Amino acid sequence: QVQLVESGGGLVQPGGSLRLSCAASRSIFSINTMGWYRQAPGKSRELVATISSGVNGNYADSVKGRFTISRDNAKNTVYLQMNSLKPEDTAVYYCNANVGYMNYWGQGTQVTVST
Repeated sequence: QVQLVESGGGLVQPGGSLRLSCAASRSIFSINTMGWYRQAPGKSRELVATISSGVNGNYADSVKGRFTISRDNAKNTVYLQMNSLKPEDTAVYYCNANVGYMNYWGQGTQVTVST
């Protein structure tokens, strides 16, 4: 099992940036895939970005070119750099770890993009 804790959310104006962090309770070296999901009120949870091995991530079309996912195994942490934020990015962002058939989730961090 692994516990995940997200941080870095907050209130930002459109066009601004935020950097989210997801700290894992143990080494993420053996975790095949980690990712970020988000859920806004009245909407279903959606994939934002995932990362396996290496430095390249996979992104939802809605965030591609604006968000960057990265993974630091030595620090047991995955990051989501969010640039050029839009109001439609407003949501609770959740960190995810896929281990075998199990999925583990953090408690979420609120991101609000508003004037």
